[in-house]
Amino acid sequence: MTSYAQTDARAGAAEGWAMFAGIIMVIAGASDIIFGLTAIFKDEALTRVGGHTIVWDLTAWGWITLLIGVLMVAAAFGLFSGQSWAMWTTIAFATLAAIGQISWITVYPIWSLIVISLCVIVIYQLTARWNPQA
Repeated sequence: MTSYAQTDARAGAAEGWAMFAGIIMVIAGASDIIFGLTAIFKDEALTRVGGHTIVWDLTAWGWITLLIGVLMVAAAFGLFSGQSWAMWTTIAFATLAAIGQISWITVYPIWSLIVISLCVIVIYQLTARWNPQA
């Protein structure tokens, strides 16, 4: 039989992990917002590939990234208030981020592994410890 103290401790731990996930979402969303605004206002980037210079127009990607960043920050505030839609939105964003990092793992292996690890931690904690009544 579970005592009230154990139930309160579990609820507190779940609430703490939801707060952690929300803070990670704020950081990721804010960086996406900054990247999106940068891509919108300075929308041409030069890349050298195989001796050729390629000019990329990043305006559309900037708007997409800006929108994703705003949605991530909104999901973080939803997590802070214990909303179930925010849990599922955060899980979706963390899953997509982890999958996306696989494409960068050969270029930035340490960074990719850190991001994938954080995504897995967030997904695990939100799925295993979510307490909507807390």
